[in-house]
Amino acid sequence: MADATLLSQIKDFSNRADPYPLYARLRQTPVSCQNDGGQIDGASGDKARGVWVAASHDAVMRLQNDPRLSVETQPPTKRPSTGNPVTDYLVNPVKNRITDSHQPFLFRDPPAHDLLRAATVHQFTPARVQAMRARSERLVSEMLDRKVGSHEIDIVADLAYPLPVAVICELFGVPEGDEANFHDWSSQLATAVEPGVVVSEETRIENARTFDAISDYLADLVAEKRRQPRDDLLSGLANHATPDGYRMGDLDLISTAILILVAGHETAVNLIGNAWLTLMRHPDELERLRAEPGRAPRVVEEVMRYDPPVQLVSRKTLSAIDIAGTTIPEGEAVVLMLAAGNRDPAAFPDPDRFDPDRVGTRHLGFGGGLHYCVGAPLGRFEAEAALTALARRLKAPRLIEDPPPYRRPATLRGPERLRVEIEEVR
Repeated sequence: MADATLLSQIKDFSNRADPYPLYARLRQTPVSCQNDGGQIDGASGDKARGVWVAASHDAVMRLQNDPRLSVETQPPTKRPSTGNPVTDYLVNPVKNRITDSHQPFLFRDPPAHDLLRAATVHQFTPARVQAMRARSERLVSEMLDRKVGSHEIDIVADLAYPLPVAVICELFGVPEGDEANFHDWSSQLATAVEPGVVVSEETRIENARTFDAISDYLADLVAEKRRQPRDDLLSGLANHATPDGYRMGDLDLISTAILILVAGHETAVNLIGNAWLTLMRHPDELERLRAEPGRAPRVVEEVMRYDPPVQLVSRKTLSAIDIAGTTIPEGEAVVLMLAAGNRDPAAFPDPDRFDPDRVGTRHLGFGGGLHYCVGAPLGRFEAEAALTALARRLKAPRLIEDPPPYRRPATLRGPERLRVEIEEVR
């Protein structure tokens, strides 16, 4: 039996820099019932109950495709008290019900999920995505140009953080002067997707304030896109139906835009940070990438297995599930430990070795099943553009801190800073 405290240890920030030994211990029991050390996201909220954790590659693959698992795990929205009776007893309850009824499709089951996802995928046209590949390359070049003459670069602050939000804002057709707001909104709302964490009152208040701020902004932007459509993703979602005739209403459109912002930005930040850190720790692979830029897709794909930006996802059982010699009862919280499955020796030879030349990889880094990442091609392009430019233009890079300081979330895991000493930016 797995140690029932392993999930609590994984959530403990002191283990953020290297949770992989804990994942290896979890895999000894492919599906185990864990004490998460706090409120359980997605089930009853009863602290006495456990969280079921799937850690082997096979168990995660099977469960992420199982229709008896629900993604509707978000607790009911509860905006904090303001002290104003009209707001607290009339306005906020209505806002809470609207928020709960129009969650992003990442937290919706079929059929609502399928309609919203299809409408979103329909607007991620090949032409639009390919244009973002070229734009990513130009943005990376501009960001590195600003560091010419410097002898230190923070890969996160100077590149990984600003790049994805710039790409997403361009996809949305956000006015250039408003881009800075999206940085702050994305970072704050990322805390709302962390399963099993008891959020402080202060963070809860700030999350509610941030959600209302970005919703108000997007409502105005959507109205503008309806009046004057342009060739951008938000205009497409606001004005065009799918081949089946479905078109999103404003509330679902706003929640979808928030999802694309938070999921697309936070995961790309971590992917670029994790990838560069991995290359710095494997200088032979960095040299190969510098000599062969065409290796970038292999490098990115292996990072998605070796150190993925999304480490785990939360689910809930709709009925009992027999798996790996145990039964998960109905109504239980389930965590699919993607990063643990990605290092499973039963699925990957020598899984703790970083090897971009692996073949036949079925990694879990982009999720799977109905909820496979919609923005996967975009995330790949951004990371490839960043890594090839960094490998080519940074002369004699050296990590200043190893391990670097990490961001707090266990789910969306990546370095908070990644300071690199360099001789020059070419």
